[in-house]
Amino acid sequence: MKTLAILVFSKNYLCDMNQNTAKTVLILGANSDVAKQCIKQYIEKGFSVIAASRNTQSLEDFMNTNNLDRSRVQVLYFDAANFDSHQKFYEELSVKPHIAVYAAGFLVDNHQALRDFKGAKQMMEVNYMGGVSILSIIAMDESNKSLERIIGLSSLSGVRGRKSNFVYGSTKAAFTQYLAGLRQELASRKITVNALVIGYIRTKINAGLELNESLIMEPDYVAKFIVNAGNSFTIVPNLKWKIIYHILRLLPESLAAKLP
Repeated sequence: MKTLAILVFSKNYLCDMNQNTAKTVLILGANSDVAKQCIKQYIEKGFSVIAASRNTQSLEDFMNTNNLDRSRVQVLYFDAANFDSHQKFYEELSVKPHIAVYAAGFLVDNHQALRDFKGAKQMMEVNYMGGVSILSIIAMDESNKSLERIIGLSSLSGVRGRKSNFVYGSTKAAFTQYLAGLRQELASRKITVNALVIGYIRTKINAGLELNESLIMEPDYVAKFIVNAGNSFTIVPNLKWKIIYHILRLLPESLAAKLP
């Protein structure tokens, strides 16, 4: 009986892996530190990955350094801010995705963004407009019957406007609202949409910033929440950040204005 139970468990486990083996994940903005960890973890779960980024060489180097199975990863060039190229990019995919992850991001200092619109514009294009452009193309392709999930990486900076980073935060707030509406739009087709509302991560985008060390999360830790996303719309990794998230949402404006 015990042997039979082991065989049944093994059979079920193999079926799950085989099911994942037939599935493809498209990661847009795959050169981010979190996205790279997602590549590793999706492969470990049996998925194939299309990793798309402007910096394809960095992705190639990452795969070589980590000895990733090259038969399971395809690297493509993708520019989140080149909206006119998005339709062609999607149409030329060798296989349409079961899961799409938008991880592209760009950040400039708030003072710079207020004084130089070029930086602010680039944040809008990469963090919000690029996501709306490519994810809408993916979502509206009703011929892709395989699509089951869309995941967007947002930020706690978009929960409340704060004087330290409200320009960047506004792009993330807009992206979160887009994802919320997209979730409603796709509900009838049984496609799940998740928004990862993330706090501080030890990544290159945050390099040089003075951040509370006790609140900094590692990229591989955050990636686990993406790869194992469930049905909830808002996913906030880490208990500390969940508490901060709820405080930010409920804090009176008079107190929120005093935040750094």
